[in-house]
Amino acid sequence: MLVRRRFTCSGLAVPMDTRHGVVAITFLAFFMQVVVEASSWWSLAMNPLLIPEAYIIGAQPLCSQLAGLSKGQKKLCQLYQDHMQYIGEGAKTGIRECQYQFRHRRWNCSTVDNSSVFGRVTHIGSRETAFTYAISAAGVVHAVSRACREGELSSCGCSRAARPKDLPRDWLWGGCGDNLNYGYRFSKEFVDAREREKAFTKGSTESARLLMNLHNNEAGRRTVSDLAHVSCKCHGVSGSCSLKTCWLQLADFRKVGDALKEKYDSAAAMKLNSRGKLVQVHSKFNPPTSHDLVYIDASPDYCIYNKSTGSLGTSGRLCNKTSEGMDGCALMCCGRGYDQYKAQVVERCHCKFHWCCYVKCKRCTRTVDQFVCK
Repeated sequence: MLVRRRFTCSGLAVPMDTRHGVVAITFLAFFMQVVVEASSWWSLAMNPLLIPEAYIIGAQPLCSQLAGLSKGQKKLCQLYQDHMQYIGEGAKTGIRECQYQFRHRRWNCSTVDNSSVFGRVTHIGSRETAFTYAISAAGVVHAVSRACREGELSSCGCSRAARPKDLPRDWLWGGCGDNLNYGYRFSKEFVDAREREKAFTKGSTESARLLMNLHNNEAGRRTVSDLAHVSCKCHGVSGSCSLKTCWLQLADFRKVGDALKEKYDSAAAMKLNSRGKLVQVHSKFNPPTSHDLVYIDASPDYCIYNKSTGSLGTSGRLCNKTSEGMDGCALMCCGRGYDQYKAQVVERCHCKFHWCCYVKCKRCTRTVDQFVCK
């Protein structure tokens, strides 16, 4: 959501050029106030001034003022300023999908502020952190690949992927597909830059976390790649489909989220070995591949508010009284019990189809029981 502010100077007769200068200086000061508080590139999803024009005042890029970016990411920002909007959109897509996938869990992927985004939760190398890294990296691949196809970026265009070998010979390979190759490579360069710039002692806890982050970033990107598919369109007289044109298309991001949620549920616990490499804690299981999620720390239970772990607790969360799953009151409320309330719900009802071609509905109100964790 774009934040709008009105700046007025009462009692002063200011020439037009001077007023424009004051507005420009005020805009710059406000922009810098927003960005210096950022601590991760994820904050690009929360930045209300994330529009292409915001990166240039005169001829000077403002990428160096984005405190959430590492040194390498700032350089990429300066080289590819038109990409930054879509990196932000990718991060926002990842955050929204995370919140959808965990909407019935104790940890529901809440964003706590515009700078750290997820707060101290990601300071722990847990399954939840693994998912946030993977889904945000996947979001960038998806957004940049799609922006290439739509002609929004100066350095890429439609996909140049090779024709699939199993495509029927009489089908045309072309159209304008999502540029997955470019989106994958740019996401890897940008998202991984922060980790690759760090230098930790081999075998240290910090080095384990770095390896974990890089692994999960790659797992997110590969999930987008794995789910990409060939899409075709028919041509011919009266829809005879005598000819087909096909292209590479990314899967809907919901499918990416579903796949990564499954990988979250089966994520592998890892530890550092004597060589400074991540190895599986439980060797009896199959080792994780580059497509799987990994973690190095056990997750908190997220039952109560804990400032040190970033847990917001579940007090005040809605729960399902009849469910035995994670959204059920027994598990969601961690044994603390729940309160019952009456709530008014407005829904569409008595819908009728009218020729041609729309559906008209009435709005009905009903009373429902809601259960809230103590």
